[in-house]
Amino acid sequence: MSTRSPAAALLLFTLFCAVTCATVIHQPGYCAFSGECGMNPDVENPLIPSKVPCVFNKPAFTLAPAHLERLKGVCPMLYTGDQNTRVCCTYPQLVALDASMTMSKALLVRCPSCARSFTNLYCQNTCSPDQSLHINITRTLPYNMSGQPEDAVLEYSCYYDRHFADGSFNSCKDVRIPATGGLAISPMCGRYGATLCNTERWLGFQGDSSNGLAPLDINFVLVGNETPVAGGMVPYSGRFWRCGQPVSAQGQACSCQDCSESCPVIPSPSPPPTPWTVGEIPGSLLMCIIAFLVLLALFILFLVLRRVHGDRCPSSTAGPGCSAKVSRDSQVWLGNMFRCWGTAVARRPLPVIAASLALVIALSAGLSYISLTTDPVELWSAPDSRARREKDYHDANFGPFFRTNQVIITVPGRPDYTYNSVLFGENTFSGMFDKDIVLQLLDFQNRLQDIQVWSEEAQRNISLRDICFAPLNPHSPDTRDCAVNSLLQYFQNSRSLVNAQGNQTIHGVTGIVDWRDHFLYCANSPLSFKDNTVMGMSCMADYGAPVFPFLAVGGYKGADFTQAQAFIMTFSLNSYSADDPKLQFALLWEKEYLRILQEYKNDKSIGFDFVYMAERSLEDEINRTTAEDIPIFAISYLVIFIYIALALGEYNSWRTVLIDSKITLGLGGIFVVLGAVLSSMGFYAYIGVPSSLIVLEVVPFLVLAVGADNIFILVLQYQRDERRAGESREEQIGRVLGDVGPSMLLCSFSESVCFFLGALTKMPAVRTFALYAALAVLLDFLLQMSAFVALLSLDARREEAARFDICCCVRSKTRKKQKKKEGFLLMLMRKYYAPFLLHSVTRVIVIIVFLFMLCAAVFLALNVRVGLDQELALPTDSYMLDYFAGLNKYLEVGVPVYFVTTAGYNFSSRAGMDGVCSSVACDTNSMTQKIQYATEFPKQSYIGIPASSWVDDFIDWLNPMSRCCRVYGLGPNAGEFCPADKNSLLCFKNCLRTNFSGIIRPSSEQFDKYLPNFLNDTPTLKCSKGGLGAYVNALKIGEGGEILASRFMAYHVPLKDSLEYTAALKAARMLADNITASMRKVPGTDPNFEVFPYTITYVFYEQYLTVVNEGLFNVGLCLIPTFLVCCILLGMDVQSGLLNLLTIIMIIVDTVGAMTLWSIDFNAVSLINLVTAVGMSVEFVSHLTRSFAVSTKENKVERAKEATVNMGSAVFAGVALTNLPGIVVLYFAKAQLIQVFFFRLNLVITLLGMAHGLVFLPVLLSYFGPGVKVAALSPKHGDTGPALDTTHGNGYCPKLGPDGVGEGKESPPMALCNGTTQLGQDTAPGHTTTLTEKPLTGSENHTHSTISTL
Repeated sequence: MSTRSPAAALLLFTLFCAVTCATVIHQPGYCAFSGECGMNPDVENPLIPSKVPCVFNKPAFTLAPAHLERLKGVCPMLYTGDQNTRVCCTYPQLVALDASMTMSKALLVRCPSCARSFTNLYCQNTCSPDQSLHINITRTLPYNMSGQPEDAVLEYSCYYDRHFADGSFNSCKDVRIPATGGLAISPMCGRYGATLCNTERWLGFQGDSSNGLAPLDINFVLVGNETPVAGGMVPYSGRFWRCGQPVSAQGQACSCQDCSESCPVIPSPSPPPTPWTVGEIPGSLLMCIIAFLVLLALFILFLVLRRVHGDRCPSSTAGPGCSAKVSRDSQVWLGNMFRCWGTAVARRPLPVIAASLALVIALSAGLSYISLTTDPVELWSAPDSRARREKDYHDANFGPFFRTNQVIITVPGRPDYTYNSVLFGENTFSGMFDKDIVLQLLDFQNRLQDIQVWSEEAQRNISLRDICFAPLNPHSPDTRDCAVNSLLQYFQNSRSLVNAQGNQTIHGVTGIVDWRDHFLYCANSPLSFKDNTVMGMSCMADYGAPVFPFLAVGGYKGADFTQAQAFIMTFSLNSYSADDPKLQFALLWEKEYLRILQEYKNDKSIGFDFVYMAERSLEDEINRTTAEDIPIFAISYLVIFIYIALALGEYNSWRTVLIDSKITLGLGGIFVVLGAVLSSMGFYAYIGVPSSLIVLEVVPFLVLAVGADNIFILVLQYQRDERRAGESREEQIGRVLGDVGPSMLLCSFSESVCFFLGALTKMPAVRTFALYAALAVLLDFLLQMSAFVALLSLDARREEAARFDICCCVRSKTRKKQKKKEGFLLMLMRKYYAPFLLHSVTRVIVIIVFLFMLCAAVFLALNVRVGLDQELALPTDSYMLDYFAGLNKYLEVGVPVYFVTTAGYNFSSRAGMDGVCSSVACDTNSMTQKIQYATEFPKQSYIGIPASSWVDDFIDWLNPMSRCCRVYGLGPNAGEFCPADKNSLLCFKNCLRTNFSGIIRPSSEQFDKYLPNFLNDTPTLKCSKGGLGAYVNALKIGEGGEILASRFMAYHVPLKDSLEYTAALKAARMLADNITASMRKVPGTDPNFEVFPYTITYVFYEQYLTVVNEGLFNVGLCLIPTFLVCCILLGMDVQSGLLNLLTIIMIIVDTVGAMTLWSIDFNAVSLINLVTAVGMSVEFVSHLTRSFAVSTKENKVERAKEATVNMGSAVFAGVALTNLPGIVVLYFAKAQLIQVFFFRLNLVITLLGMAHGLVFLPVLLSYFGPGVKVAALSPKHGDTGPALDTTHGNGYCPKLGPDGVGEGKESPPMALCNGTTQLGQDTAPGHTTTLTEKPLTGSENHTHSTISTL
C-alpha cells in the first residue's frame, strides 16, 4: 500500500484507537500480542492453519531453556544472551512462525542475506520485546480460551521505517528460482508478480490473509525519515542485511544471480563486425567494380595491341613435340577402339541388347532391398558431425526430446474492452478474453484430451495417458497427470472454476471478481497455490506444475498479458525410439488428434480460429506433397521423353514421316537412361547404401540431361554423315562412333569422376546423391555404347528397308531416295546466329556484358543468404504454413536449450558444486552464472531465460532452513529419508546441521546419499524444491553413484528463421566452450570433460555453419577432374582446357549470383544442384571447345563459327531443349522446395549454361582460343607412331562378321563431327600414312534438321 502523509497517518491512528485500538501502551519492553487464540474465522480455505495471537499489552518475558533454543533457531537476531533475552512470543507461536516462514524461506535460502532480512521482518513483528512500539492492534474478536475470556487479534498495523522496509525488499528482489529461471519475489508479491512488485506491494501481500498463508491481516505503514507518529508509536528501523553483504563473519554475500549488487561489471560483448564500406558504398561492391574496370581495361588493351600487331597466331608447322605425340596417339587409339567396338555392336545388335537387358535386370533386382531415408536427421546431418554426436549422446542419456502437439487459437474481429477490476484496477482486455470463448476452448481441450483410438497391434484403445509426458507421475499417469499447458490450466480445466465469481471489498470498494481477476493474478504470479480473491483458487495446473503466461498466451508486448492476441494449447507426449511399440501408439493418437482438429477447422459455428501442428505433421506433409508432386515429375519426364522421341527424327517430307521418325529409337534412348538409373539404385541397394527422395527426383533428371546430349550427338552425327563407297551400314556406325565416342567418353567420365569426388562431402544427402549420380552417369554411358548403338543399328536397318517406325512390320511400297536437306536449326545457326554473334562489334559487346555479369555475380554471391527455412519444405496449401506464421507472430519464448555435461566432472566435491551453482559462495564464473550473464545480452547470446540448475535446487533442498530434507528421528525407519509429503511427527530431524553462515554444502557421502532422494521427492506446498518433475530426467547416475551426464535447461529467445537458428547455435557453442574451459580447471576434472548445448533444432541447422566451405570444397573437387579430363579430350591442350574451365567457373559463379537475385538460399539442396551444374556445364561447354580445337579453318573466327553451327546446334537441341520443357513443368509443383530449388535453380543453371556455352564461349575462343595445330593431330613424315587406321580390315579392327570388308580396301573420306573431311591415306612406298584436312564445300556439308517442329 502507499505511504501516508503525516497528517493522514495521525488521523487514521486516532480514528483506529477511538474505535478498535487494543494496544494502549506503546513503550520499550512491552508486547502488543502473544500466545494463540484459536483460528481466524475470517480466513476461508487457508493453506496452513490460520492461528491468531491474543491481545497481550504487557511486558516481554524471559524464556525457558527449550523455548530459548527454539528462538535461536528461528529468530537468532533476537537472542541477546541466556539471561537477557526477552520476547513476546510463546513456544507454540515460534513453532507456527517457523512453519509459516518455511515455504518462503525455501525459495530465499540461496541468498542468506535475503533469508535473514525476511526472517527479521516476521521475528520483529511476532517476538520482538519492543513489539508495542511499532505494532498497533486495530481489530479483535472475543475468544474464550479454557474459560478465560481473551481478545483474539484479527488485524493490526505495523509501522516500518521506509529505509528499513526498502532495504529488506531490495535484499530479496533479485533472488531466483533455479527450476524455473523466474524470480522468487513473484509468488511473494501476489497479483502484481515480479514485474510490478515494489516494497509496499510485497509487504501488502505478506499481510493479506486471503493469500492462504497469512493468519491475519497486517496493515503495513511505511514512514519516512523525521515523520512523527502519534501515540508513542516508533516505526521499526532496525538492521537489514543487504544482499551484497554476508550475514556473519564466516558467511559470504549473495551471488550475482540473486543479487545485482554482487555482480561484477559485465563487459558488453563486442558488436558484430560492421560490413566493410568505403563511404556509403559496400567494400565488396567497390572491389567488384574495380575488378570489372581492370578486366575491361585489359580487354581494351588486348584489342588495341591486336589491331596494331595483327593476329599472329598462325597454324604451327613445326614438328610435333612430346605432348603432341601423346595426344595424337591417344586420339588415334581411342578412335580406333570406338570404331571397332561400334562396328562389332552394330553387327550383333540383338545379343548386345539381350546382354545389356540382362545386366540391367540383374542390377535393378537390388531395388527389392532398397531403403528410403526420410528422417531429416539422417538426410542432412552427418553421423560423425558434432551436432549428431551431441544429439546421440543426449538421447542415449536422457531420452529423445518429447513430442510437441500445439494449437494456437485466435479470435479475430472482436474489439478490445475495458474491465474495471476491484483488485487490479482498470485493464484493457483484447476481444478474445470472453467467457464464452474460454468455455468453448475448455470443451475443445477436453475433446482432445479424451481422444481414444483403437490399436490393432495392442488390441485396445490408446488414450493420452498411455503416451503423455507426466512429470510428477511418470510411471502410472492418469489423464490429469499429463502435461497439457493452456490458459485453462489456471482453472484446473474446471468449468465451475471458470464460472466462479464473488463479491470482494478492497480498501472500502466492493466489486465482483471473476475468472479475469484470477487470470490476471496467475499471469503475474504463476507459482501461487491460492490467489487473494474471495474465490481462493490455485494457479497451478492440474498436473501439479506452474503454467507460465508465455506458454499460455501470446502476441502481447512486455508483460501486458491482457492484450494477448492468441491462446496457446500444448500437448506434450513422450518421445520413443523407432523400435519402441509405443511410438506407433503416439502416431495413432496424433493422427486422430489431427483428424479432430480438421473437423473443428471445417466447423464454421465455433467462435474462434486456430492453427495447429502435431509432431508428425512435418513428415506427413512432406510425404503428402511428394505423393502429390509425383504426377508433376511424371509429366516433366514425359515432356522430355516426347521431345527426345520426336526430335531425333530426320523429317524430309510428309510422305515419309513414318519412316523418318525415330520414336522407337528415342524411347530406346530413354529406356537406356532409366535402365542406368535403376541399375545404379539397385547396385547401391545391394550394398546397403540407402536412397532418398532427392535421389529419386534429381538423378533421373540429371542423367536425362547428360544422356540426351550424347544421344543427340551420336544420332545427329550419323544422320549428317554420308556412307562411303563400299562401306556397310555397320561400318558406318562404327566410324561415326569412332568420331564422337571419345568426346562422349571423356565428358561422361569427367562428370562421373566429378560426382564420385563430390561423395567425399560429409552431408549424407549430398553424398548419397553424388554416389547414385556418379554410377548412373557411368552406366548410362556404357549402355549408350552398347544397347543404344545396337538400337541405332536396328533403326538404321529399318529405315533403309523403308519400314514404318513403331510398326516395323509395315513396309512402305515405294520410297524414293531423297537428298538430305539442311535442317531449319542448322540453317538458322549458319546463316544468322553465328555471323551475328561473331561480328566484330557483337563480340566486343558480348565480352563486356559477360565480364560485367561475372563481377556482378561475385558481389551477389558474397551476399547470398545461407539457410533453409522449414516452411519451404511444405506445399503451398499446407496447414503447417499457417502454423509457422502463427508461431513466429505469437510465441513469446524460443525453444529450450540444454547445456549438457559429460562424464568426468566431480559434482560431489565442494569445488565441483561451486563450479556449477549460482547461489551464495558459488564461483562468480560458474556454469549457471555464465548462462545468467548471457541472458543480459539476448541479441548476441540468443538466450532469453537462464538455466534451471538441479545443483542449486539440491543445495537449497538440503538447507535445514527449507525443511525439505528430513530423516526419521525415531521409530523403525530412524535415519532414513522422510519425503516432503509425509507429515509424520517422527520426521523432525534435518538431513544436514544448521549452518548460521548460510553456506550449505554436503560432503561427498551426503551428496551421493541424498541426491536420489531429491530427484524422487515430490514438490509440495511446504517444500517446493523437490526434484521430481523438474529434474527427474536431468541426470544419468552410474551404478557407483557417479554422475555420467547431466543437463541444465535454459530457453532461447524466439527464433524466426534459419539465420537466427544458426546464429543461436553458434552463440550457444561459444558459450558452452567457454564454460568447458573454466570447469576443466576444477581439481579432479577429466581433461576430456566437456559441456555442449543441445536443442532439437541444432542437428538441422549445424550444416549452415559449414555449408559454404563444403560447397567450395565440393565444387572445387568437381572442377579438378573436369579440367584434367577436358585437357585429354582436347588433345593435351592446356590453353583450351583453361578456357573451358574458366567458362564453367563463370557459369557456377553467375548461378550463385542469380540465387541472390531470385531469393534462392544457399544450402545442401542448392549445393546438390550446383554439383549438378558442373556436370551440365561440361555438356554445354566441352563439346563445343573440342569442335573448335580440331577445326582447321583459316582463322579463329571461322573456327568458332564452324563449332557454333555444327556442335552448338547439337548441344542446343540435346541439352537446352531437353531440359527446359521438363523444368518449366516443375513450376506447377505444390512443394515450395521443388519450385525454388528445382524449377528456379535448374532454370537458372540451364539458361546460364546455354548463354555461356552458345554465346560467351564462341566469342572467347575467337579471341583467346588456341591456334590450329595440324602437327598435333597428324603424324608427319618420318614419324613412327601408329597412324589412325582408315581401312576396315587391319590389326585394330579385324573382320568381325559376314559384312566385314576385306583387307587392303581403301577407305573413302571420313566426315568428322566438326564438319571437316578426313582424306584417304598416302600409300607411297617408304612413307607412313599421312592425314590432311580440308574444309568441306557447301555441297559436301550435308546436314539435317534436328527436330521437325523447329
